[in-house]
Amino acid sequence: MPTGTVTLHRVLHCPPERIYRAFTTPGAMVKWLPPHGFAAEVHEMDPKEGGRWRMSFIHFGSGHKHSFGGRYLETKPGQRLRYTATFDDANLPGEMTTTVTLKAVSCGTDLRVVQEGIPEVIPVEQCYLGWQESLTLLALLVEPEIPMG
Repeated sequence: MPTGTVTLHRVLHCPPERIYRAFTTPGAMVKWLPPHGFAAEVHEMDPKEGGRWRMSFIHFGSGHKHSFGGRYLETKPGQRLRYTATFDDANLPGEMTTTVTLKAVSCGTDLRVVQEGIPEVIPVEQCYLGWQESLTLLALLVEPEIPMG
């Protein structure tokens, strides 16, 4: 039975629109979302309310793949994103909901992520650790100011 919740908070030195784009662009998602030791593949992504998304994480050492996906519940570019996720694996039952809230602040963006309904078999602290790794990679993607030239 899904019961776990993780809450994360970061301030990133970039505009909210850039973070939102990182959550809704397949090429960006595969670069930052998989925690250390994993690669990813996006199979489907239609980031609009009611749209569907689907992806897989691939354990780099073993090649084992686990797939998951869901639908977008709320899409407000540069402000808020809510989506569901279910795993293909029957041992990971239930539906998770992730809410991403973005707010422009003086030095960039206040980012808050809440993931609810984490299956019981996934230790909440491991999920939290995975998100911390992912958000570190997110910062490396969205914060650099690279001149176009």
